[in-house]
Amino acid sequence: MSQFRFARISLILAAIGLNAAPAMLGMTAVHAEEKAAPAPEAPKDTVRPEIFKLIDPAQIKDLMAAKNYTEVMNRVDQSAAMPNLTPFEAFVLNQMRVQVGSATSNNALMLPALEAMIESGRLAPKDKMSFLEATGNTYYTAKDFDKAITWFTRFQTESGDLTKVRPQLLRAYFFKNDYATVKTEVLKDVAAAEKAGIAPTSDELALLGNVGIKSKDNALYLQAVEYLVKYYPTEAYWFDLLNRTRGKPNYNQRFDLDVLRMKQVVVPGRMEADDYADLAGLALLGGFYTEAKNALDKGFAAGQMGTGADAAKHKKLRDQANKGAADDAKNIGSGEASAAKSKDGVGLVNLGYAYVTMGQFDHGLELMNKGIAKGVLKNPDDAKLRLGYAYVMAGRKDEGLKTLETVTGNDGRGDLARYWTMWAKNPSAPAAAAAK
Repeated sequence: MSQFRFARISLILAAIGLNAAPAMLGMTAVHAEEKAAPAPEAPKDTVRPEIFKLIDPAQIKDLMAAKNYTEVMNRVDQSAAMPNLTPFEAFVLNQMRVQVGSATSNNALMLPALEAMIESGRLAPKDKMSFLEATGNTYYTAKDFDKAITWFTRFQTESGDLTKVRPQLLRAYFFKNDYATVKTEVLKDVAAAEKAGIAPTSDELALLGNVGIKSKDNALYLQAVEYLVKYYPTEAYWFDLLNRTRGKPNYNQRFDLDVLRMKQVVVPGRMEADDYADLAGLALLGGFYTEAKNALDKGFAAGQMGTGADAAKHKKLRDQANKGAADDAKNIGSGEASAAKSKDGVGLVNLGYAYVTMGQFDHGLELMNKGIAKGVLKNPDDAKLRLGYAYVMAGRKDEGLKTLETVTGNDGRGDLARYWTMWAKNPSAPAAAAAK
């Protein structure tokens, strides 16, 4: 999860012009001849001489520079003990408590003073917002997430800015284990972003995935990964998405070959020996000998196959694929007539896809379309799914996207249609991200 850097209170103080020693606005000297006269009521923004003597800016500056924070706080405490502090005097003393608390990482000293400054009414609106944000950030870093939420929420309410502290607010809910709120709020942000035609932030999508993990909500986790694949595709995200799709409750194993086909196209660098062997084995069962041969050739070339305990098994599989592919190269055309005469179009669809695996895209796609037009009796949308991604693999993206839009199903078919659609719209993203 992304980490956030929070503004330190000292930077906020500097931003509003409160330096190491507070400025005594309106301070005037008291002459000896005036001492006998009754003291007039102190103006609003002055500090009485007896307090000024304790917190003389020049002396405080030297003490702070020398890190003599104990002496600074002694002077602050002596000043605070004087009767009838004016609001301005209290404000100045709180300012000094914040400075010392910030310098010594003493939140117990700093936070009450910071909150008092916020409530004083003496901060300009812009400075008040900075203090509200800083207070929320300080509670956040102190892991007091309830108070962080209170102050971040107040910042949003008073500033009208719903985005600036949004990441910290959501993470505060996350770290206090309020996963339901995080899920609701992040999904709300994602919907708003998509409606506006912009990408949701990767941090929020990653947070959504973490909510899925923490709450053991696998469906939510997969939803988050799918969003990440859609907007921030990488090989890692694609690999995770394709592998976990096979574990969905409603997933039907008849799509195992389709998943492996996509995995080979989208994340070829992550294919392992079992992937190549499974793809080849399923392709052989379906009569797609050239597809099996191509997969095994890649596996052997990558050094993934032909060694170790399964070497003999791999060689046997490869021999079978090579023989079938050689036969297809000579005789595949002889099956077209019988497939065309069949009442069910599935034969034409499968034969067409076999041509696609042999690189004869145009003829293969033509046969697949004829088969679908004839009618596929069992799972007709499976044929449309394969036609859709065959178009994509042939480079005919627009036709592929149009076909994939018609494919639905909650058993893995609809998922694969969406995945091929996302990849078709940004096919180079995984490789580019991996290179980066």
